[in-house]
Amino acid sequence: MRVAVVVHDRGENPESLLPAYVDPLLARIPIEVVPVLLGAGAPANPSVFDGVDGLVVGGGLTPAYWEGLAASATAISRAVAGGVPYLGFSAGAMIAPRRALVGGYRSRGIEVCGEECSEGLADLEIRDGLGLAPFAVDVHAAQAGTLSRALGAVAAGLVERAVAVDENTALVLAAADDDSFEVLGHGNCWDIRWAGTACSVSVLRAD
Repeated sequence: MRVAVVVHDRGENPESLLPAYVDPLLARIPIEVVPVLLGAGAPANPSVFDGVDGLVVGGGLTPAYWEGLAASATAISRAVAGGVPYLGFSAGAMIAPRRALVGGYRSRGIEVCGEECSEGLADLEIRDGLGLAPFAVDVHAAQAGTLSRALGAVAAGLVERAVAVDENTALVLAAADDDSFEVLGHGNCWDIRWAGTACSVSVLRAD
């Protein structure tokens, strides 16, 4: 089983981050790791995702992951459509949707989360993502205060729907175009939708 593991490091040593993602996998199943190391100005070659049996995308600076994988979106979405599972941590989850919220902390000039969560961007930015979810995703929701950023993105009309995911929590889609999802873990998923004149928020958690 070949699993591509994508990591980016601001310090330009992405290989040092591999064990955090690879070791838990190796402890559970025998795999051949295909490292995809993202650096400044070095996007991934889309062909690296051909023939893999799984895909893991790590956490870190979300715009950097987007820059490294944007050119591979077609290859990744094709693999996932063919049954390859995708596991995104933090940044890896944020870039997964069709329309990805990649950072920012202001909407219409008003702060909607702390600047420390900005990902190096000022205004909220929505970019074409990997095409793996029909709604935007934000992460570290209640714990880092980014729930309000996801809410702000919907309220501003940047996206029609966003799901903000708590720490130690995952949302699971059966397929890339599924509107519904399963929640795993110990926190909540906050499902935010535009409802004509206001936002509605549903709170989902693992059964």
